Amino acid sequence: MILSEGVSLFFILTGLLFFLSGTIGLYRFPDIYTRLHVLTKADNVGLGFIIIGLCVTADNIFIILKLLMIWFLVLLASSVCSHLIARTARTKKIEPWIQL
Repeated sequence: MILSEGVSLFFILTGLLFFLSGTIGLYRFPDIYTRLHVLTKADNVGLGFIIIGLCVTADNIFIILKLLMIWFLVLLASSVCSHLIARTARTKKIEPWIQL
């Protein structure tokens, strides 16, 4: 029991680090396209680690399946939303940042 709680805590803390790095990237990156990229990647990986950490301590297979379904739906929704935001930015002629 103690081992599974330790493994779960490790995965959850790793997920929180990914969420933190995504938040820092949101403030540090220069344009909408790089910000979308860092938020989509970091949040999806962070949520994946948190879901894995929760699955380790889950009591029932149905709870694990529900958690994995939530992760899948968030992956799907975040990729669609990011695509729509980037497409809207391109139609409004927002150019990507180019370092000179």
